[in-house]
Amino acid sequence: MTTIVTILTQGYADWETALLNAVARQYYEVDTLYATPDGRPVVSAGGLRVTPDLAIADIDPGAMDALVLNGGTAWSAPDAPELGDVLHAARASGRLVAAICDGTLALARAGLLDQVRHTGNAPDALTATGYAGATLYQQTPAAVSDGGVVTAPGTAPVSFMAAVMAGLGRHDDNLAFYLGLHAAEHRAA
Repeated sequence: MTTIVTILTQGYADWETALLNAVARQYYEVDTLYATPDGRPVVSAGGLRVTPDLAIADIDPGAMDALVLNGGTAWSAPDAPELGDVLHAARASGRLVAAICDGTLALARAGLLDQVRHTGNAPDALTATGYAGATLYQQTPAAVSDGGVVTAPGTAPVSFMAAVMAGLGRHDDNLAFYLGLHAAEHRAA
């Protein structure tokens, strides 16, 4: 079975991966697991409490297909979780790695954005990490997928969901229809 592990931190932005995990689990029968820095429950920006399945230290890249970093203010804090080892292990195992919003900061700090096209909330936020991929930054409101790495600004949960599902080989007519439903809202505005 296909498995997505989503990393959540205290105060995570609950809207950013909710659609991805719901679509994956409900419509594509993907196993969705959640990890937190210490394996303890976290509360989202909106007050949603999640009891995780595991701690970040217990993530086994060989037992998943995608590692997703949910955004939130914790990634820009001085004591942000260090994910370099698990991120590099996931990429070395050929696993999809994805981050939305400030989750992209962890990818930048780990050097995963140095060689792939990517996006995020703003180029200067990523540059502040000291990463070497600034010339590959894409100024776009939608998710960017390149070389097994998916990134998105926090305002793009729909295209982020689509890019991750496509990266898992799940882009089909149903997903295209679902994207069309969400796009209709923006065309109407």
